[in-house]
Amino acid sequence: MESVKAVSDLYAPASGTVAEINGELATSPENVNKDAHGSWMVKLKLKDPGELNALLSAADYEKFANEEAGH
Repeated sequence: MESVKAVSDLYAPASGTVAEINGELATSPENVNKDAHGSWMVKLKLKDPGELNALLSAADYEKFANEEAGH
């Protein structure tokens, strides 16, 4: 990912290869800030779909993040 001030790596929660890139973000990157859950950056072809079973649900992640913020 690249912004005016920095370049950062984009990490995925599962292994695989990039199958598609959201080209709309090249001209409208603000869409990620407007709707982070509705704007996608890349679509992956998963190497092992079973890796998704280890991920937190959105509700569990929100609970985890709130607990971490309290420390």
